[in-house]
Amino acid sequence: MATVPSSARAVVIGAGIVGNSLVYHLARLGWRDIVQLDKGPLPNPGGSTGHASNFIFPVDHSREITDLTLDSMAQYKEMDVFTESGGIEVARSEERMQELRRRISSAKAWGIPSELLTPAEVAEKVPFLDPSVIVGGFFTPSVGVVDSLRAGTIMRERAQELDALTIAANVEVTDITVEHGRVTSVRTSAGDITTDTVVIACGVWSPKLARMAGAHIPLTPAVHQMISVGPIPQLAEKPGEISFPIVRDMDTFCYERQHGSDMEVGSYAHRAILMDAEEIPSIEQAKLSPTEMPFTEEDFDPQLEQALELMPEILGNEDAEIRYAINGLLSLTPDGAPVLGETPEVKGLWSAAAVWIKEGPGVGRAVAEWMTDGNPEIDLHGADIARFYPHQRSKHHIRSRTSESFIKTYGIVHPSEQWEGERNVRLSPMNASQRELGAVFYETVGWERPHWYASNEGLLGEYGDAVMRRESEWDARWWSPIVNAEHLALRERAGYVDLSAFVVFDVVGPGALDAVQRIAVGQLDVAPGRVVYTPILDSRGGYRADLTIMRLRDDHFRVVTGGAHGQVDRKWFADRMPADGSAHVHDRTSAFTTVGLWGPRARDILGALTDADVSNEAFRFSTCQEIEVASLDVLASRISYVGELGWELYVPMEQGAKLWELVQEAGRPHGAVPVGIGVYGTTGRLEKGYRAYGAELDSERTIVEAGMQRPKVKDADFVGREAYLKQRDNAPDTVLCTLTVDDHTSADGTKRYMLGGEPIVTRDGEQLTDGHGHHPYVTSAGSAPSLGRHVLMAYLPPDVAAVGTELAVEYLGEQYPVTVGSADATSLFDPANERIKA
Repeated sequence: MATVPSSARAVVIGAGIVGNSLVYHLARLGWRDIVQLDKGPLPNPGGSTGHASNFIFPVDHSREITDLTLDSMAQYKEMDVFTESGGIEVARSEERMQELRRRISSAKAWGIPSELLTPAEVAEKVPFLDPSVIVGGFFTPSVGVVDSLRAGTIMRERAQELDALTIAANVEVTDITVEHGRVTSVRTSAGDITTDTVVIACGVWSPKLARMAGAHIPLTPAVHQMISVGPIPQLAEKPGEISFPIVRDMDTFCYERQHGSDMEVGSYAHRAILMDAEEIPSIEQAKLSPTEMPFTEEDFDPQLEQALELMPEILGNEDAEIRYAINGLLSLTPDGAPVLGETPEVKGLWSAAAVWIKEGPGVGRAVAEWMTDGNPEIDLHGADIARFYPHQRSKHHIRSRTSESFIKTYGIVHPSEQWEGERNVRLSPMNASQRELGAVFYETVGWERPHWYASNEGLLGEYGDAVMRRESEWDARWWSPIVNAEHLALRERAGYVDLSAFVVFDVVGPGALDAVQRIAVGQLDVAPGRVVYTPILDSRGGYRADLTIMRLRDDHFRVVTGGAHGQVDRKWFADRMPADGSAHVHDRTSAFTTVGLWGPRARDILGALTDADVSNEAFRFSTCQEIEVASLDVLASRISYVGELGWELYVPMEQGAKLWELVQEAGRPHGAVPVGIGVYGTTGRLEKGYRAYGAELDSERTIVEAGMQRPKVKDADFVGREAYLKQRDNAPDTVLCTLTVDDHTSADGTKRYMLGGEPIVTRDGEQLTDGHGHHPYVTSAGSAPSLGRHVLMAYLPPDVAAVGTELAVEYLGEQYPVTVGSADATSLFDPANERIKA
């Protein structure tokens, strides 16, 4: 019977590819006394690592996922467990071919060699494929297969060689003990282990383990069907495990992958078959392994017919038969991203879940770095477990979103695509009025946010060609020219915006000043009533947040940040409160709602609602005041994310509808209109060159590279100060620039508008490389109606980061001329900021 140590520095639960990678990288970084547990046998304990098809396609539209994949591939190659075969994604439709051209753009942005192929060229590489079924293909030479079980064994052995790891297989975790919000021990079938650090890296079982500690890991086990057909004579004649490129038949949501003399066919086209972690059979009950469920033939039959169309010669061979067929379990999350990091509910309890074979070693390294010094080399903000709000951790939400997202695994997903299910979860108090105004809602972390209003359609005639209509359906999907019309109305008169999705939290207590001073770059030792816009850095000097802080009283600071990343920001602050309890974080998000009011007539409108003096002299930019608006007590903050005179107006949530009504009525004589997030988050922001966290700003970017350094650095110490000072003394390796598109005309005469993620190249089409070894790509794209231009933001190599430099952007396989309009934070619109401070 297995035994376990009575104590450990860290306990890693799971011996799949992620757990194995993690224990090695923790050991490499100096951790000792690591215990790795798995209830199954080794080397294959029965998770998805053992039955996965184990191929890797490196190109993804997400830079974060691509970086994790490329790092994983490098590690697999170093262990000599990677076989390069090449891979082809084939298209049966013109719509898919456009998506493959988009994938070419992403490949070029991330530096991954790829090319488009004609049907005949596809057939040259895969001679048993019928070229008449397809219209083209996307070939990536670096695609390959990996022996993930061998890789796991190598990494465990390396950790043991460092005298860092004790392995306990066939040992089941029965409980995780938590005291005062922190992990204290793990109870197992072989005894208890005292520890203050536990990592759950057990894939589909992860939610079950997290619940033992009173935490949530938002994922669900889901079925992926796979069969193996063979023996196939044409394949048996070839040496080795794989001799032909792997084929992904994207329009049928299937793949075909040679495995010796067999051809594996996998499907993501069937109905979403979801399970609960508690329903997974035990090792004793499972016929094959716990994650290899009985095959449901009726779900697979349509996909088998489509696979026969594509490869009739081999899949239709009378001598071949289905030798293996499973409903294999894998992990799905509500937004499709991994679930990594320390859980918000329990200190010392970490998640490394919902990770595929292609990302495993990269995730293991990144999470180990995160656990060691808080600074993973690869930015992981999109995978941070703290991103989930309470409703997103519920079983109902997880099942709804994963049911919808399963078919999107191989789907064509638009950058602005919206979810259909699990809507109307978080409604602002203005929602009823907005519906009457014909609001078109986009969902953000549960909030229904108007992106534009049908009631403003009349503005299209008022502004004519200045609204910059889009001809292509793809460019115009999830968009409306009304967005640009609202923008022009705000610039000319005024607009009011629902900002209820803000995350708002207070830092209070006698130690509040010291606490926020140590977290924020900006000077917070200011008079009450000041509003400070500030970066938040990690110790390496990379961005962790970008937000505003209001000093309301000597011992009371209010932090306001975006909804998408707000939960992570709140945890970042809460984790850094003083140990003596002299300051605390209080979440106020559900207590307050916010209405933004901006435009040249904003002062006239607000002045009509209050007796307070809102003149420039009495109410300066970057200050806040409590004012009376009718019977409402309003906290008014004079800042702007759209580059206009105006205020954010905060009131208790239950008074939001009244405030909205008052602003609407007062604004009507001044021509004010309701304005959607399409203006607030895109057109207004981009005209001013304002950076957004998650787009221009992340932990791999610095203040200097983003062009956001101030003349002075405060004397008070703060996280990242030492690194920031060094960055200021050195020339940047890359420079954030704003570019304008000079000509939108495509080869067929259609005007095309970039959406983001496209590579920036020279006018001759040559690739550019910055000092980090990265290739420039568009971080944000959108209309600048006041300028009559389409604007892009991108980090460029310093030698081309100069106003007037002529470059090109590659969009869907074609190149369009662009020119650098700003090589620092100077905005293209109102560069002197006269309108904001009027």
